[in-house]
Amino acid sequence: MNSIITFNEIVKNYEMGVQVVRALREVSMDICKNEYVAIMGPSGSGKSTMMNILGCLDTPTSGKYILNGNDVSSMHDNELAEIRNKEIGFVFQTFNLLPRYTALENVMLPLIYAGYSKRERLIRAEDVLEKVGLADRMEHKPNELSGGQRQRVAVARALVNHPSIILADEPTGNLDSKTSLDIMKLFRDIHDLGNTVIVVTHEEDIARHTHRIIRLMDGQINSDAPNNEYLKLTV
Repeated sequence: MNSIITFNEIVKNYEMGVQVVRALREVSMDICKNEYVAIMGPSGSGKSTMMNILGCLDTPTSGKYILNGNDVSSMHDNELAEIRNKEIGFVFQTFNLLPRYTALENVMLPLIYAGYSKRERLIRAEDVLEKVGLADRMEHKPNELSGGQRQRVAVARALVNHPSIILADEPTGNLDSKTSLDIMKLFRDIHDLGNTVIVVTHEEDIARHTHRIIRLMDGQINSDAPNNEYLKLTV
């Protein structure tokens, strides 16, 4: 099995005054390269905590997290930031675009932190914007774009560093149903190009687009199985 992500007995506890909240309880799992996975669960199930650890935004209390061959479970903040920028492309529900910057400038931002030249930043940002269907919207600012177009800019920004993983947190939460379908088709196209895609969602109709669904309950994996609904659609 060619794992890009391995969780080995991951525990995450939070101290709330004198109370200890056990957000994740000895979670173990593997995600392989080029998988398309949904992580689901009700509020309080631990899915946000899992996403933060997957995205190297937080570290576990105990257990081991191997990301693309790197043991990130005990890394310090600067090391985690470097791994995040190299390995993970984030897509958020709220787009997180800078309002005064054009689509092109927003997409170029991660490349500045990665140390690319201005010419290379421009070439790579233009390339990914074309791939997400926004070749004619590069000079538009976020308030000049529809919700679906803004999310496409966010997806392009996530792709521009050629990350190992695309991690999407409720990526269609602010979109209407037709636009949501367009964005999920875009994720499928990205997966078909060889990317590992992980979607964190509470919506069943979004999860059904993925190949595998991991369901959390009370900080533990309640089920982890191939998505039969997706398999039916592809037969």
